[in-house]
Amino acid sequence: MSTEDRTPDAAEIAQTGLRLMLLTHRALVASGKMQAHSLAMATGAEYALMDSVSLAQSYGNVWAELLRHPQELWSAQLKAGAGIARAWTALLTGAATVDGDGPHDRRFKDRSWSEDPASRMYRDVYLAFEEAVGELLDDLDQESKDSLRVKFYTRQALSALSPANFLATNAGARNELIKTHGESLLHGIENLLDDLEHGEGRLAIATNDRSAFEVGKDLATTEGEVVFQNELMQLIQYHPRTDRQHAIPFLFVPAWINKFYILDMQPKNSLIRYMLDRGHSVFVISWVNPTRDHADMDFADYMTLGPLAALDAMRDITRQDKANVLGFCIGGILVIAMLAYLAAMSDDRINSATTLATLVDFEDVGEIGVFVDDHLLDMMRGHMAEKGYLEAHNLQDMFSMLRENDLIWSFYEANYLRGHKPRPFDLLYWNADSTRLPAAMLLWYLEKVYLENRLRQPGGLELNGVRIDISKITTPCFIFATHDDHIAPWRSIYPTTGLLGGEVEFVLGGSGHIAGVINPPSPTHQKYGYRTSASYPEDPEEFLARATQHEGSWWPYWAEWIEASDGQTVAARKPAKRGKYKSIEPAPGSYVRST
Repeated sequence: MSTEDRTPDAAEIAQTGLRLMLLTHRALVASGKMQAHSLAMATGAEYALMDSVSLAQSYGNVWAELLRHPQELWSAQLKAGAGIARAWTALLTGAATVDGDGPHDRRFKDRSWSEDPASRMYRDVYLAFEEAVGELLDDLDQESKDSLRVKFYTRQALSALSPANFLATNAGARNELIKTHGESLLHGIENLLDDLEHGEGRLAIATNDRSAFEVGKDLATTEGEVVFQNELMQLIQYHPRTDRQHAIPFLFVPAWINKFYILDMQPKNSLIRYMLDRGHSVFVISWVNPTRDHADMDFADYMTLGPLAALDAMRDITRQDKANVLGFCIGGILVIAMLAYLAAMSDDRINSATTLATLVDFEDVGEIGVFVDDHLLDMMRGHMAEKGYLEAHNLQDMFSMLRENDLIWSFYEANYLRGHKPRPFDLLYWNADSTRLPAAMLLWYLEKVYLENRLRQPGGLELNGVRIDISKITTPCFIFATHDDHIAPWRSIYPTTGLLGGEVEFVLGGSGHIAGVINPPSPTHQKYGYRTSASYPEDPEEFLARATQHEGSWWPYWAEWIEASDGQTVAARKPAKRGKYKSIEPAPGSYVRST
């Protein structure tokens, strides 16, 4: 007898009843936490990504614009009506979808969407409406901040309304409910309560098995020592993995929005280990997870106490005046600002610089721009005045909303409607391991760099009393972007090629913000690839047209570029056991473990 045909016995029924009682108790507790969280949101104790005032104003402006062009509204209604009529006709006549398998949309990849007539009808009606609204919004002024905000939040609403997100309309989830005699629903409720408890009343949807990894045991396992620390960072020096090393040491400067170990995941995809295996002497900054005590730390402090302090320590340790430096995301912005600062100080200690997924020109930041304007900045300033920092989950939620179907609703369906547990995935585990951001740094960065776009302006920014100009940077720079990056769009990174004063190598990788960067060489699985060009025309589309496509990882290409200007080697450098820069504690250190 199959599992779905078997009738549960009395013991199983009693056990299920006990589970329902426990779930009811947990639900009552979670309800209280949710009410507390909602009260905090209402009183301003919690920062809200979506500003209802700005959003209402944007919708009002866009609606007024649409009313001036009624033919476009009428056309959208006709298109939606035609699609809905086709869906109903297919339902009543029993006709299959045109291609037999339905639309190529990952939300509806389960064959049950085509095999179940009612679910197919819900899907086709929804997709017809979604397509009509999307085309209507695509006709709006693409340069308008109001249009961008309306398109983004309308898409969020449409994604939330997908029939894949409701048990009654999702045939696959219903089939699991029947097949498991309700177990899938109970597991889903348990998953929901787990996430509410983890978020302390906020729904923190699990995208990864939270128990699958431990930093220092499964992730960030490359051997090294913390050899220097201050109130903002720990500096890790890694044990050599070759008998000799390149003479010029390497400093990795990660973003401080998440923990540093994106650069040292597991041995198979660790960029740090890869460079050690090529004979480089590698140091990395592990940023502190800020508290109220760090509220007054600003961007200049991050530069002074971060890479500048690290470079001073590295010079003392290695006895080398030069260093290579790499910055990832906002860490790359810090590196570019530091290069301009050093140029103004006539300090040429940097041999080469690499930036990964790093914006320098903020004229067009893509959809992420909907989250930052003057009004939202004022709200954030008021929220952080007492706490001194922005909570970690805010930026994590913001980045997830940029790919809501992949990072929110796919897990919503799997976790809650189907009762599945997320599978272990190191990149998503790291993605959820975000940090707080200190008030002074964040407000200065958002106002001066993000909104006013001063980094690209000669003399537009002042750091430690010094006006900086990135066009004065003559350090050779390797600029890496990824084609599908939803956080730092590659077309917005590309202008960096014309803003810096020295040699620039621009490489466009495949995939997105994380997977495209952490793309190690593999003898069996060549992922994504990358594009290069001998010259960089002003138009990014022209670069795309003339660029050469290469298969495999971009890491070897980049490493060879670095090593072309570093021919000397020295005996392998081991972290010291005594002296000023002796080991404080083994890598990955204590800062990365702070919550």
